[in-house]
Parts: sequence; C-alpha cells; structure tokens
Amino acid sequence: METNQQSALEWRPGGVPVSRRFDDPYFSLDDGLAETRHVFLAGNGLPGRFRDGFCIAELGFGTGLNLLATVAAWRDSGAPGTLHFTSFEAFPLDEGEILEAHAAFPDLAGISAALGPVWRLRDGTVPLPGLTVTLVAGDARQTLTRWQGQADAWFLDGFSPAKNPELWSPDLMAEVARHTAPGGTAATYTAAGHVRRALAEAGFAVTRAPGYGRKRHMTACALEPAP
Repeated sequence: METNQQSALEWRPGGVPVSRRFDDPYFSLDDGLAETRHVFLAGNGLPGRFRDGFCIAELGFGTGLNLLATVAAWRDSGAPGTLHFTSFEAFPLDEGEILEAHAAFPDLAGISAALGPVWRLRDGTVPLPGLTVTLVAGDARQTLTRWQGQADAWFLDGFSPAKNPELWSPDLMAEVARHTAPGGTAATYTAAGHVRRALAEAGFAVTRAPGYGRKRHMTACALEPAP
C-alpha cells in the first residue's frame, strides 16, 4: 500500500490525475467522462440492460469516475430496485484526491456529493438508497479468487497493459470469466492482442470495437454459453 499518496500522483492540465507508479493517467486526457460512457457503459450495452439487482464489477476503481457515470446512467434510466457495484483496487486513493479529480466533471457534482461515504471507504461495503458499493482492496490476483459474487457486466479498467501487465494476465481474465453471470459481458479501452486472446481463451466472444478519442479500437465481449 502507498505510504505517501500525495507523492503517488501528478496533475495534468484539466485536472487529470496521473499515477507516478504506472506513469499513466487515471482517465482520458481528452474527456474522461465521455470515454467512460463510450467504453464501459455502451461497451456493456448499458443502460439498456439495467434491472433490479444488476451487478457490475470492476478491475481498477481509481478516482471512481466509472461509478459516477454508472450511477448517473442508472438514475436516468429509471430502473427500479438496487444496483450492485463491486470494484477491486490495489492502491485506493484518498478522499481528497478523488474529490479533486471529480472537480473536472461539474455535471456530476451532485452525485459525487451523494456518494460521499464511498470516497472515504478503503475496503468494505457501503449501502445507499438504490445502490450498494463494495471496494475490495488488494491485489486482484488474490482478492478476485475469494469473491463470492458474479457480475452481469465487467469494467476492465486497469492501467495500460504495457505498464500494469499483472491486471491483464490470462489467469486473471479466467477469474473474470469465472465470476461472470450467464449472458454477462465485459468491456475495456484496450485492444491489445494478448488481452483479447486471454479473454477469448477464458470463454468470451471477443469483438474489437471502435475506441474513444485517440484510441482507434477497444474491446467488448460476452460470455459464451457452456457447451
């Protein structure tokens, strides 16, 4: 775990936080919210698939931007019941850093404020009206194997596979598949060949789709039914 979180970040123009550990931004330099909506929401067929009890799981919580965008889409969809959101994060940011990053997205300020208890969470579950958020701290290669849940949709949002290969290994992608509900999906901003192959070997039907901004392609996939 980082002992000095302030030294772990640098800030680019526009309020984009960059990890010094991985030399990679936490979200797109172009428009992080638009990228999240394109890659993780549309890439998983959301909000069209939302229903009571829908479960999203994520590799890489980061600033919580994906959660913000998801809650906004959930509310706008008018879906009844409760959304479940579980995120696996090895290096949780402090609340102050998260809120500083959220300042770049003023349209989501109300949701950010409503989710205040989540930003203070380091490990555990926060139940909120219509929403349950679980943050699992630690190395996902160990923590995901112990998770008892299954996701209807996965947001695969680790740092770049070239800089954070541990979060894209074939073994971990196999665990993602094992923790995916029948008919479940996954999406990620990367179209790296070895990531797509690992997902295919894990049992996903993989599609290379148009990416967002400077990225020509992304990956969307659905779990194929067992033979």
